[in-house]
Amino acid sequence: MTGSLAARQKRKVRLSYLALVPFLVFFLFPLYWMLITSFKTDHEITSLKGIPLLIQSAPTLAHYKMILFKTEFVTWFWNSLLIAVVVTVLTMAIAILAAYAISRLTFLGSRYFGVGVFCTYLVPPALLFIPFYKVVGILGLLNTKWCLLFLYPTLTVPFCTWILIGYFAAIPRALDEAAFVDGATYIQMLTKVFLPVASPGLIAATMFAFTVSWAQFLYPLAYIYKTSEMMLTNGIYTTLIRGDVYFWGELMGGALLASVPVVILFAFLMDYYVAGLTRGTIR
Repeated sequence: MTGSLAARQKRKVRLSYLALVPFLVFFLFPLYWMLITSFKTDHEITSLKGIPLLIQSAPTLAHYKMILFKTEFVTWFWNSLLIAVVVTVLTMAIAILAAYAISRLTFLGSRYFGVGVFCTYLVPPALLFIPFYKVVGILGLLNTKWCLLFLYPTLTVPFCTWILIGYFAAIPRALDEAAFVDGATYIQMLTKVFLPVASPGLIAATMFAFTVSWAQFLYPLAYIYKTSEMMLTNGIYTTLIRGDVYFWGELMGGALLASVPVVILFAFLMDYYVAGLTRGTIR
């Protein structure tokens, strides 16, 4: 009886794994296509002969050599990394304080203020980049990567604040009372009670802020034209697409290299990201 039950459970686990195969194929196929295209020759990419899902001729590294040594890909990479890290730090500093104040401090309109913060996240960037252009120009930051330090937080702070509001609100108020009894101030309660308990939510918000900052395309394209100041997104786009000519091998290789930091980040912290997002939605 026990053996048949164990066999039945193994069969269910096996079937559940098999059910995941179509989803894995669906989501991983674009990455596979990018990978094989980056190793194909230009002639094979444009050829209609053979099976396009396979590399017919010998793989080539010419596209990666072109990206790394004949473009400013490395400069774009460091620009993107610098801006993404700084924006993430700024976002978390603002979002943590804002979420803590909204979820724990009682003031007029505090209940609706969080909804208002989230509503600002719903405003499409396409409606904002024209007025932001004038602001960036007045500040003298046009055509520099530093203008993104003022623009990206408009995308990251509202959502991260909303996630942390839900997460902080789920923390029992008994912890607040115990901290106050021990003589803790609001700042001490935040740093010694809330932040350690809310670590999954902090990780989820941090990953979101970094991913949005790393992958943003519209703002760098609209405000940065100098090659040495570009991000990966607009640098690859403007350099490897010339008129109606698309350098597909280099584009695919550059996109793969650009996705490596985000893939590594999610590979190690995906469980915390999902836990933080799901729990932060409950208020």
